[in-house]
Amino acid sequence: MSQESYISELKDALKRFHGVKAKHKESVPVKETFQGQTIWDGVVEVFEIKGHPKASKAYAWTHDTDAPRHPKRQVTVLHIPPVISPETAVRAAIVQEHKSRAEKD
Repeated sequence: MSQESYISELKDALKRFHGVKAKHKESVPVKETFQGQTIWDGVVEVFEIKGHPKASKAYAWTHDTDAPRHPKRQVTVLHIPPVISPETAVRAAIVQEHKSRAEKD
């Protein structure tokens, strides 16, 4: 997939999940570690958004899943404190994913 179509896919996800128009601003590499172990290493796409009452920015990326029918999952996080950077967006998504898993168990 080209970078252009990847960005377009993430813009569509922001529209679908949050009802906003998005303009790509930058790509930021993020590496998140916990107790010396890398738990996330990737690139977060930063978007300027219009149409949301509280956020003027959003962060988005795609990651692989274990589900054969849906091998990729799009993650979108709005820039609303405590989420104030690509790094805090990744942390918030990791926390949310762990909460969701715990609720299923």
